[in-house]
Amino acid sequence: MDVQDIKNRFGIIGNSPLLHRAIDIARQVAPTDISVLITGESGSGKEVFSHIIHSLSARKHGPFIAVNCGAIPEGTIDSELFGHEKGSFTGAHDARKGYFEVVDGGTIFLDEVAELPIGTQARLLRVLETGEYIRVGSSKVQKTNVRVIAATNKDVFDAVSAGKFREDLYYRLNTVPLKIPALRERKEDINLLFRKFIADFTDKYRSPSVQLDQSAQQLLMNYSWPGNVRQLKNIAEQIAVLEKDRNLTAEHLQTYIPTEAGSTLPMRIQNQNKDDFSERDILYKVLFDMKKDMMDLKKLVAEIIQNGGNTSTIQSNQNIINQLYRDIEIPESKTIPQDPHQLVIHQPSNDKSFDLMDEAEEVEESLSLLDKESDLIKKALKKHKGKRKMAANELGISERTLYRKIKELEL
Repeated sequence: MDVQDIKNRFGIIGNSPLLHRAIDIARQVAPTDISVLITGESGSGKEVFSHIIHSLSARKHGPFIAVNCGAIPEGTIDSELFGHEKGSFTGAHDARKGYFEVVDGGTIFLDEVAELPIGTQARLLRVLETGEYIRVGSSKVQKTNVRVIAATNKDVFDAVSAGKFREDLYYRLNTVPLKIPALRERKEDINLLFRKFIADFTDKYRSPSVQLDQSAQQLLMNYSWPGNVRQLKNIAEQIAVLEKDRNLTAEHLQTYIPTEAGSTLPMRIQNQNKDDFSERDILYKVLFDMKKDMMDLKKLVAEIIQNGGNTSTIQSNQNIINQLYRDIEIPESKTIPQDPHQLVIHQPSNDKSFDLMDEAEEVEESLSLLDKESDLIKKALKKHKGKRKMAANELGISERTLYRKIKELEL
């Protein structure tokens, strides 16, 4: 059976090379009896490929069962998979066969396998390696002959690195990896799939046919489809039932397709109170201001080194010099010089006896973020003459947060 025959038999729509590659891998691995790990985003059709593998295998006449590991509570997952004896736990009024016993001679599809508890993973590894398992509450070893096909929408290797998934089980399941492409990776199939879905639903609900103009087709192709084929099918059904205008434009489609966040922030923020990020915002502002001050100071020092403390150098950097005077404590008897000629830049003597290490005074700057945060709040309050509302706006936080920070820092 070739790829096209498999597509026809299982109702797979699309001509993407990535899709054809996935089908071809499933076709080749099906006659063997090795484990397969199917990866792909939610809604991309992983379960369909498990049916392909089972139907083309020597076990096609045996039982097939799909188990969603993420939907079974942790306390009962072992009982569901491996069975239990009567009285083995509260509520176990009778002995019960598990899925691995019921599906003996067939195929079991473990969807969302990365959600399995660590203890259950150890039991599963034993089944894969020896075909043996023990019911919950029993000491008798039982045998089973089951082919395991697993699937997950998570990066299992990351779960292994985080200690949430056993490394030996990962390599045992991942004998043949099978990746299902996301819908956005097969853009050429989107309009084809939509036409198929819309035709099915208009026929099912006896509604008029729907046509897409060029702008609507372009919108479908450019959308990222985080829910993949499942989301596309859901939107097609909504349109078939609810849409009155049967000639769809991009404007029509936008009422059914969720708006994508266009933010380029490093993290996505939803429904968060401004106060929740006040400390982080203050620290960001501190760091950015420090960076700007350092760049200005480097520029001033470089010009002084190159040109000396002449009038042009002082005049061109008057703003930086004034800022430096404001940032240090100046005795009341002294004021910021308004005339550039009043600013005296001392240069080291050419005397060979001058020892820079002896004359220089080392000033250790505090690197504490709390100190920087406190300094920034003090500057804002001083700038706005103690008016908290204006100082809070300057800092980019709420007045309530500013009041709380003043109390915490005892300003």
